[in-house]
Amino acid sequence: MPPGKLKGKSLSLSLKGRVALITGAASGIGRAHAVLMAERGADVIINDVAAEGLEETASLAEPSGGQIELMLYDVSEVSGMTRRIQAAEQKFGKIDILVNNAGVSGQRLYFGNIDEVTYDSMVDINLKGSFFAAQAVVPGMKDRRYGKIINTSSMYALGGNSVAAHYSAAKSAISGLTHSLARELAEWNIMVNAVAPGFVLTGMTSAGRDEAAIVARTERIPLGRMADPMDIAQTVAFLASDEADFITGQVISPNGGERIVGI
Repeated sequence: MPPGKLKGKSLSLSLKGRVALITGAASGIGRAHAVLMAERGADVIINDVAAEGLEETASLAEPSGGQIELMLYDVSEVSGMTRRIQAAEQKFGKIDILVNNAGVSGQRLYFGNIDEVTYDSMVDINLKGSFFAAQAVVPGMKDRRYGKIINTSSMYALGGNSVAAHYSAAKSAISGLTHSLARELAEWNIMVNAVAPGFVLTGMTSAGRDEAAIVARTERIPLGRMADPMDIAQTVAFLASDEADFITGQVISPNGGERIVGI
């Protein structure tokens, strides 16, 4: 090869021909994932417990022309969720991309105010749901020797937070799960990464905050603005694309510079 010349396969951000399962897709970041992946050519299976929100997400994704499948179910109910994932895979013939987005807010609770029920809900939805959704799609990905699993961690897994310790703990566990699965599944060309969003202005994160609190929160972000759900969706869609085929085991944090970590 002549000096300065690189030869390789043509890569693309297109997701045409791919099938993506997105959990927690009834609103916010999950909805942005579904709309963007549909725009880039994927057929999308959207999951949530909120029927009305799922219908609205579907109506926003449908104009892109791909197939849209609704999966109304709780990710923490493992056996039922597994059956639904297997049925969707049989219907579509494959699931190429899993985006584990379903989660609940830490509600800015102080450590002493987190009871067992609240703790269990956090772990069940954020961690257990992600763990077993991945377990359900991996056999097919192994058979096809291809897959992209993208988990949702948090900026607060990168150094913690002064409140909501149960949230930081669950999201830190997601990062650990990502690292381990990336090593275990690399043999089958299954790439496992996570995004760790900074503060994204959604209905869930803005609840209980007045305008002054949101302004004060924004002032802590070096880029001077909160993330839009599409900022996170673009990162996830990149990780799901051919252009990220040599990226695995990474936790990428679109946070506007609020957390700057490295070695």
